[in-house]
Amino acid sequence: MRLDKFVCESTDLTRSQAGKVIRQGLVTINGTLVKQAALQVTADDVVCLDEQQINIIGKRYIMLHKPAGYVCSTSDPDHPTVFTLLDEPLLERLHTVGRLDLDTTGLVLITDDGQWSHRISSPKHHVAKTYRVWTADPIPVSAIAQFEQGVMLRSEASPTLPAQLELIGEKEALLTIQEGRYHQVKRMFAAIGNKVEQLHREKIAALQLPDDLMEGEYRVLTQHQLQLLGLK
Repeated sequence: MRLDKFVCESTDLTRSQAGKVIRQGLVTINGTLVKQAALQVTADDVVCLDEQQINIIGKRYIMLHKPAGYVCSTSDPDHPTVFTLLDEPLLERLHTVGRLDLDTTGLVLITDDGQWSHRISSPKHHVAKTYRVWTADPIPVSAIAQFEQGVMLRSEASPTLPAQLELIGEKEALLTIQEGRYHQVKRMFAAIGNKVEQLHREKIAALQLPDDLMEGEYRVLTQHQLQLLGLK
């Protein structure tokens, strides 16, 4: 890898900025000052910028327990974003894998791997997502069959894909869907004459939000957890 590219991949500097600090004599390789941006760097080389060792930041796969009141975007004029909860370098390279609404809590995946996030969020892959739902009115048993058959949402041309509804209490249920239509869970319950009062995402594919991951906390996914998503 070229030295200027290595510096870019290890810092928040642009390619031109990396070239500038190299020419200024701020970069060393294995203790030797270098000023050639095109110099090749190997995996065994120790690269320092301004006397501090730098390393390439690899692909990152993070799970966050999203609190209510946060948006899943990089910036918002009215609300804090989930990225303010992260203590990570190069935040601008990260993005959420899909989104949860402002008032929805639960499992959010964050990454800088665009291909990986696309495979999870793309509708054609039908990655299951499980939500715990609390409603304003009691949920009838008949809703199980309705959701299994697919529900026609307002302003949609086709019904939802089959969804699995598990009743937990009179006004509480687990709903597993395989799509990600706009406000889908809320609209599905609205279609049967009910209103979602509270919504919490517990699971994506086989990856469960850990009980010990508190609201606002995050951690890097393990290899096993990546495998639970069926994508690694």
